[in-house]
Amino acid sequence: MAPVPGFMDTPIPWLAWTGLHASPWKVIGWGGALMFSGRWFVQLIASRRYGKPVVPRAFWYMSILGSLMTLSYFIFGKNDSVGVLQNLFPTFTAGYSLYLDIQHRGWRRDKASH
Repeated sequence: MAPVPGFMDTPIPWLAWTGLHASPWKVIGWGGALMFSGRWFVQLIASRRYGKPVVPRAFWYMSILGSLMTLSYFIFGKNDSVGVLQNLFPTFTAGYSLYLDIQHRGWRRDKASH
């Protein structure tokens, strides 16, 4: 007998008209993937603004949030060890990079420090 799916595994009814059969976990996974990918646009915009390669602090926040969201999806929603391994390392790396950024520039960065 198959287990009964919980709320987070049940397709969202109001998405049915779109042809998407997505559970809340799938939406969290998509959000995490978009957040993780979107960080590159933030980096591109910051670098273009300053005329040199710049990694803004928002890049690290988006990396951590996107990694945690996709990690949650792969742990709780999909139960996929490949996805867990793929997203575990970037979470710690981004967290450490954020820690170093705060240590180096402080909580309140000035624009001249870029």
